[in-house]
Amino acid sequence: MSKKSSTLSIADKNPSAGGVAAVDRALSLLVSFNKDDEYLSLMELANRTNMYKSTILRLLASLEHYGLVRRTEEGRYGLGETVAQLYGVYNASFSQAEVIVPVLKALVEKTKESASYHVISGKGRLCLHRINSPLPISYQTSVGDILPLDKGSGGRVLQAFNGAVGEIYDQIRQEGVIVMDGDRIPDLAGVSAAVFNAHNELVGAITLTMPSSRLVPSFKEDVLEAALSLSRKLGYVKNK
Repeated sequence: MSKKSSTLSIADKNPSAGGVAAVDRALSLLVSFNKDDEYLSLMELANRTNMYKSTILRLLASLEHYGLVRRTEEGRYGLGETVAQLYGVYNASFSQAEVIVPVLKALVEKTKESASYHVISGKGRLCLHRINSPLPISYQTSVGDILPLDKGSGGRVLQAFNGAVGEIYDQIRQEGVIVMDGDRIPDLAGVSAAVFNAHNELVGAITLTMPSSRLVPSFKEDVLEAALSLSRKLGYVKNK
């Protein structure tokens, strides 16, 4: 049954300023797909976009022509190869350093403590990017340093989202962030949060380190906010 004419589509409720309505509606079809959706039926697309089925079919014909959607023999629709090609172009259009380093700098400016970005490397974690604290007393490490995975907040976060078992890892997976004091080095505290990509895969961890005496509760939210900001820049969309 067709929707009532008084019901605005998602695109019509939030039109682009100076844009084209038909383009807004076509793009609203593309973004209606969620991470776990392989194919959607015409009815599912209509329910998610609040558009008439007849309108959707016309828009899908154009999107299919350009490879942005594909249609199965059963009449269901999925994202097409052109979407993957565009993602590849987007991924290649910038260096990750250009995205990661500004986030670390902003975190250091806000907290005045040292910020690092680590990834799993073999049986350890590799420091890919580092901005040191401007304060005279701070823990200094360098880009390229290898640190353990089983100690320190950064290692704990990477292990947690790599399948480690235990209460502390369950807590990290639930909260996405952990505060550790003296876990790796006495009198050294760390706050770390996980970073994800567009496929909701773990790609690294942001860590803020400081002397234990300078650890404050607000750092937990600061680091979590920085990690989420970076994840979004890498294409991550938080599950609804």
